[in-house]
Amino acid sequence: MSSLKKIGIVLLMVFGLASCSHEKSRNYQYMPNMYVPVGYETYGQIGFLPGGMEAQLPVENTIPRGWMPYKFDNSPEGKELARLDVSPLDSLQSEANLAEGKELYNIYCAICHGNKGSGKGNLVEREKILGVPSYGDVARDITAGSTYHTIYYGLNSMGSYAGQLDHEERWKVADYVMQLKQDLTK
Repeated sequence: MSSLKKIGIVLLMVFGLASCSHEKSRNYQYMPNMYVPVGYETYGQIGFLPGGMEAQLPVENTIPRGWMPYKFDNSPEGKELARLDVSPLDSLQSEANLAEGKELYNIYCAICHGNKGSGKGNLVEREKILGVPSYGDVARDITAGSTYHTIYYGLNSMGSYAGQLDHEERWKVADYVMQLKQDLTK
């Protein structure tokens, strides 16, 4: 009889566990902390981390890896000083640089400035944004240095593209903008 009792107990346990499950709801979780995340405040104090904070601010006067600081500040005086800056790219590879600059320009700039730099990009034609100047305007005395400064910091309603383009790519786009300016002023 003892073996019959054991079989009965096992069957009772199986039916008991099977009756507790439900197809539309979760069942008992073995390790709930693997399924339910713990939300931490970004700069909040957390006891088990070294320093007590999850995200710490970078050390002062450090430069992120892959980032090149710009020698001119974001001010009208800095832009005037940047106007005299020249492209450090190799002039022997100018055709390859202009081809890559054109490709980057079409990706990031042409939507507003237009493929030819006339200031009539797709967003301007649809009147989503207004006031995008043409590179061919005589009053616009732009240089490669001032274009690089504008790409780095942004100007008016144009935001900075320093996060999207690295140092070399910004100069390639600036050189291509100068070529567009020459084509428009002919």
